[in-house]
Amino acid sequence: MQLTYATVRTPAGTALVVATPRGVCAIQLGDRADGLLRRLKKAQPDIRLRRGGRLVRAAVRALHAYLHGKAVKVPLDVHGTPFQMKVWLALRGIPRGQTRTYAQVARGIGRPTASRAVARACGANPVAILIPCHRVVRSDGQLGGYRWGELRKRALLRYEQNAT
Repeated sequence: MQLTYATVRTPAGTALVVATPRGVCAIQLGDRADGLLRRLKKAQPDIRLRRGGRLVRAAVRALHAYLHGKAVKVPLDVHGTPFQMKVWLALRGIPRGQTRTYAQVARGIGRPTASRAVARACGANPVAILIPCHRVVRSDGQLGGYRWGELRKRALLRYEQNAT
C-alpha cells in the first residue's frame, strides 16, 4: 500500500502524519521523526511511504489549525471494531480544553459499564490529537494512561487549556 507522510512539531513533540488516498490513517507522537518512521515501517513492513502529497499536506495544515483552536474536518481513514469506532467518534465530540472521564465516555455511548473497554479503545487510537484521546482522564482526576506517554498527554491538555 502506498502511503504519504509528513512530520510536524506539536506541543507534544514530533508528529508523524500518515495518509492513504482516503484520509489520515495515523498520527504518531515521539521525539524524532526518524524513530517514528522506523517504528511505522517495522509495524507494517509491506507499506510504501512517500513524503508529501496533496492529502497529507492538507492534513498537516488541518492539524496546525486544530492545534490553534480552529474547528476542522479532516478526512480520516481509520479502522477498528464497531466499539472502537463508536468511542473514537465520541472522543471527537469532546470540546477543546475540556476533559471527560472514561466512565463518562462509556455512559455517553450507551455502555455505562465499559469504562475499561473505553480506555483500551483510547489506547488503540491510531490518530493522536485529531481523535483526542488525550482528553479522557480517570474518574479520580488523574490523567490515566496515554499511548504516547503521560508527559505528552499533560502537554497537550495544558496547551489546549492555555489556548482556549
